[in-house]
Amino acid sequence: MKDLFEQAVKDAELLKDRPSNETLLQLYSFYKQSTEGDNMNEPPENPFDFVKKAKFEAWASLKGKTPEEAMKDYIELVEKLKV
Repeated sequence: MKDLFEQAVKDAELLKDRPSNETLLQLYSFYKQSTEGDNMNEPPENPFDFVKKAKFEAWASLKGKTPEEAMKDYIELVEKLKV
């Protein structure tokens, strides 16, 4: 699984078309959950830093998902984007 995940990370960097912001947030959150586990960080202090807030919330929404499940989701999403 780890090898497939690492290949998917490389493939994601080489996508022909830039994914939507929503899809980029999904990729980010699956990646972070895969590599670091549950988000144990504090929410961003600045309520107007929308990018940090969106990233924090996307990752936090995966709480409890195992790294292996997140890797699988990441790989599946990248495969869909490659088509």
